[in-house]
Amino acid sequence: MLKRLVQVFGVLLVLAIGAAAIVPLLMVPAGSVQPQGTARAAATPDSRFLTIPFPGTRGLEVHYLERPATAPAGDHAFLLLHGFTFNSFTWGAVLDPFARLGRTVAYDQPPYGLSAKPLPSDWSGANPYAKESAIAQVGAVMQGLGLGHAILVGNSSGGTLALEAALAYPERVTGLILVAPWVYAQRPIIPAAVAQLPQLQRLSLFIARKLGDPTLLEYSYQDPSRLTAARRALAIIHTRVANWDLGWGALLDRSLSSTVDISDRLSQVRVPVLLITSDQDKLVKPEDTRRVAAALPHATLKVLPGCGHAPQEECPQAFMAAVTDWLQSPAAQVTPGAHP
Repeated sequence: MLKRLVQVFGVLLVLAIGAAAIVPLLMVPAGSVQPQGTARAAATPDSRFLTIPFPGTRGLEVHYLERPATAPAGDHAFLLLHGFTFNSFTWGAVLDPFARLGRTVAYDQPPYGLSAKPLPSDWSGANPYAKESAIAQVGAVMQGLGLGHAILVGNSSGGTLALEAALAYPERVTGLILVAPWVYAQRPIIPAAVAQLPQLQRLSLFIARKLGDPTLLEYSYQDPSRLTAARRALAIIHTRVANWDLGWGALLDRSLSSTVDISDRLSQVRVPVLLITSDQDKLVKPEDTRRVAAALPHATLKVLPGCGHAPQEECPQAFMAAVTDWLQSPAAQVTPGAHP
């Protein structure tokens, strides 16, 4: 499915570039066509909000879910990072089990979920959707929540972000749990000047609106019939927030000219890493995760049977068993995180 999406996206880009000089994409409304609600109004009882500083803005409001450590032995801290188009609710089934191991926080990376969805008119400095900005936001969230140290847990593109953050904050990231990380990604990369053409921006907006439904969530399950109505509703909670589509479009604009190059620096990751893949993953092939494990200096690989791309949702018990076994093994050697 992911390969097919990349191929379709590439074809659309070629067509759009070819048409850019003569046929603007007037059929795609430039303004938001979505409901104009607020994140606070859409929030769940578990929702929490934190405003983090970001240069060139008035700050970015970040939505997160948190569980304090619930056992005396819960001396770790975990920061959970979701994947492309997902949000913090992807970790809903494992928040409480993680809390038995230590303080646990999952947050929505802007513009996903109920976090801020800044538009170009909202910033005057660095693009908040740049890769470097996402890494800085990880650090700002940790700082804002008083997480002096943490094990980063990332699914798909969240795993890529976790790897980048481990290199950026070696003194704060004590370990990594990477769930089907999207490391060996292949997608179209075009010059920034071309990506900023009005026609390409309209194309990004069109694609963003298409990606806003639960399609990728369904493909992330080995058995989509396991998806509940409640889970589907949380997957599209962003659609209740004003300008979500414009925010997603702005993110796609930036990603068109941003390379995924973490694979070149895997040997520099010195913390212990648990790699989890599923034998039925249709989005990131198990072979890709095996390849990541082989390139990391201190990696342990676990393959879960009968699960898809998001085993923390579809197979939470098997997922947490793998996490607990690793944490208790000599391979982990993780320094406990600080707890304010």
